[in-house]
Amino acid sequence: MVADPHGGETVGVDSNGASALTEDDRWVDLDGQRMRVSDLIEERAQLRHHLAEVKKESRTAMTRRRDEQELKPFQAELIRMQKHLEETHKRLIILFEGRDAAGKGGTIRRVTRYMNEKHYRVVALGKPTEHQRTQWFFQRYVEQFPHGGEQVLFDRSWYNRAMVEPVFGFCTPEEYENFMYGVNGFEKDLVRQGTILVKLYFSVTKDEQARRFERRKTDPLRQWKLSEIDVQAQDRWDDFTHQKFEMLRRTHTAWAPWTIIRSNSKPKARLNAIKAILNAVPYPRLQPHLDFVPDLDVVVSGARELEIMQAQMLREGRFTV
Repeated sequence: MVADPHGGETVGVDSNGASALTEDDRWVDLDGQRMRVSDLIEERAQLRHHLAEVKKESRTAMTRRRDEQELKPFQAELIRMQKHLEETHKRLIILFEGRDAAGKGGTIRRVTRYMNEKHYRVVALGKPTEHQRTQWFFQRYVEQFPHGGEQVLFDRSWYNRAMVEPVFGFCTPEEYENFMYGVNGFEKDLVRQGTILVKLYFSVTKDEQARRFERRKTDPLRQWKLSEIDVQAQDRWDDFTHQKFEMLRRTHTAWAPWTIIRSNSKPKARLNAIKAILNAVPYPRLQPHLDFVPDLDVVVSGARELEIMQAQMLREGRFTV
């Protein structure tokens, strides 16, 4: 038996005279403090993990800053566009549609971030009241329409009746058909009388939607976004896809076309949605040298999306976008 040189309990030796101390039994003096080797190893592992997390957060922060900086010239163009609308008394309506967690809200915040709050409104209507259910379907939306020089951004719109309501049984088949029969004429009249109408549909994949829902469950800053309908969205994926196809097939028109925004990458979706809005309004450019051409991997016309969906249906027997 030999004594621990640091004053601990005696320990045995093996047949060769070597110490039988285990790693947990070894001690070292570090800056005058006596510590177990095993504790030092664990502390080092924790420090390495913390350093890796810090590096990851730093890279993420730098990437976000780069993405936000890339938006700024186009956000300046949005301000110039807004001024043009004011000067010409033009009306602009932008519809933000798409699946839950597709990035609509984040894009709206980037679109409006630097705008004059007096000349735009974001409208996100809730469930209609019993009184509103007895009105003409479009009435509560028309009440929110812009006056001359103003723009209104609908975070979901009258197209709830084409997507969410039929999937969850919130409308009757007759109400759905009445809407689909009348919406094109409604929008044609709207555009004919001078309103600029931009219809954006944000398209996210099933796997990416699931990842975003999972993040909402665990992130306290995002938990408020998770609703009962969100929970069912994955189970109803194919139903929503069918409704999307029917909506595009029946409501993509020359006077009110749909623009599809691939939104698996939120930064790319935001930038290209802003470009789509700017290109829909004839205004004098603030910075004509900017690249206003949308990324064709992100921005897809409603007609092209229909072709893609039809090809998928023929090839695989189902829609996947």
